[in-house]
Amino acid sequence: MSVIELQDVSRIYKIGEVETAALRGVNLTIDEGEFTAVVGPSGSGKTTMLQLMGCLDRPTSGRVRISGQDVSQLNANKRADLRKGTIGFVFQFFALIPGLTAYENVELPLLLSGAKKAERRERANDLLEEVGLTERARHRPDQMSGGEQQRVAIARALAIDPVLVLADEPTANLDTENGRQIMELMQRLNEETGTTFVFATHDPRVFPYARRVVEVRDGQVSHNSKHA
Repeated sequence: MSVIELQDVSRIYKIGEVETAALRGVNLTIDEGEFTAVVGPSGSGKTTMLQLMGCLDRPTSGRVRISGQDVSQLNANKRADLRKGTIGFVFQFFALIPGLTAYENVELPLLLSGAKKAERRERANDLLEEVGLTERARHRPDQMSGGEQQRVAIARALAIDPVLVLADEPTANLDTENGRQIMELMQRLNEETGTTFVFATHDPRVFPYARRVVEVRDGQVSHNSKHA
């Protein structure tokens, strides 16, 4: 079953009289349970592609389907509703709320979704245990290392039990060892939960972890290969 379908998708940004084509006629299908890297140099269009997959933006033309639903023309509120129950995000700069503890950051998506307190507590504690941070549950982001913060971000992304996790440059601000640990963690969670992971990166260190590599250049898919 496909989780993401991009059908002849283009995204054009216009500033004044200048138009820039970030994506040009992209066709791509990603199936349930895949662990996919979208790779390419800065400005290639990979982040724009993730924004469309994550319903953070709409295509200029073409269709985007998430779990079979055409989201191409949904307004901002409907896209937000879909994201809230379907998609988890992991960002390059972690994007944790500074004043909240690790536990509270992971709990927040559950709170917003209306989950009861006991359910929130059990789910947040279980996820912190999964990412190896039970002992750091009461620490704020400024009391944790970059690697620990990214682990919290991954736990938060999984809190709503999403069908899809999108990670934009998840290792860019980490050293080699922490980057390796984050990729191994995401890989393990993908295998154990069956959650689809798509991550954009230009870091060649993480390419070997992907079971599929989609290369983007000049707004188009230039290479698409699967690995055993």
